[in-house]
Amino acid sequence: MPVSHRTRPFSSSERLPDAGEPTVLHEPEQAGALLAEFIHQHPKLLILTGAGVSTDSGIPDYRDGDGAWKRKQPVQHQAFMESYETRQRYWGRSLIGWPVMRNASPNPSHHYISDLELLNHSNLVVTQNVDRLHQKAGTRAVTDLHGRADEVVCMSCGYRCPRDDVHDRCADLNPGFGHYRADTAPDGDADLEVDFSDFRPADCPKCEGILKPDVVFFGDYVPKERVYSALDVLKASDGLLVIGSSLMVYSGFRFCRYAKEWGKPMATLNLGRTRAEPMVDLKLNARIGETLRASLNRL
Repeated sequence: MPVSHRTRPFSSSERLPDAGEPTVLHEPEQAGALLAEFIHQHPKLLILTGAGVSTDSGIPDYRDGDGAWKRKQPVQHQAFMESYETRQRYWGRSLIGWPVMRNASPNPSHHYISDLELLNHSNLVVTQNVDRLHQKAGTRAVTDLHGRADEVVCMSCGYRCPRDDVHDRCADLNPGFGHYRADTAPDGDADLEVDFSDFRPADCPKCEGILKPDVVFFGDYVPKERVYSALDVLKASDGLLVIGSSLMVYSGFRFCRYAKEWGKPMATLNLGRTRAEPMVDLKLNARIGETLRASLNRL
């Protein structure tokens, strides 16, 4: 099975394709009825989720309703590994951004998706998010496609520890950064622009290697076993339901490509357009939590 595993964002100038008709905002009750009918017809689904599921938990997303970047693109894997300055900036901003993600709680959308699993409508949730909020909401079958932000791994010796341990060490090493305030950004980042040249990132306590969150940064590869396992579930499912993702990152969009190839019905629920609009059977531009609630009331 030839699969590209790279986490590759489409360019900042690229826009979502024209689906051939205007993008209409659906009322949640109408959207919920349509989604409930889709689930009745295709009761065992693979559910793919994106940042739009977690925005109501206070975790910002990357893109607007047309798929364009709202802020600077996130850190690239190669830059993080090769540039000490990039790591200084990353861990310095993380002192502000990480606590927001760490302290976030599941919102109703996470709980409604967990309810779909309890009703046996979800074979697997494949999430592009790294916040672990699906698990906190009680969903059991979850694949963290891009990893998890709450753990850190050494890129040399494989040492692993909780993200909080590294956060606390960075705070102790850099007491002068404790007074900074900034808006939070996606995935434990923050919109902080200061001089990071004196910032001291924490190194591996075992080998002094580079510590990195156990997250697939842009330009890195999703582990192939993770991809193959999720695609096996998709192949055995009745259809694909995408929730809260514009699908502008190929690692998520490929599930739509394979679903199309395998003749799997597809539905998208997103506040804004998605890259898969020309190929899906049902596209719902609606508020996610309210739509899921209306749908569950009909199931």
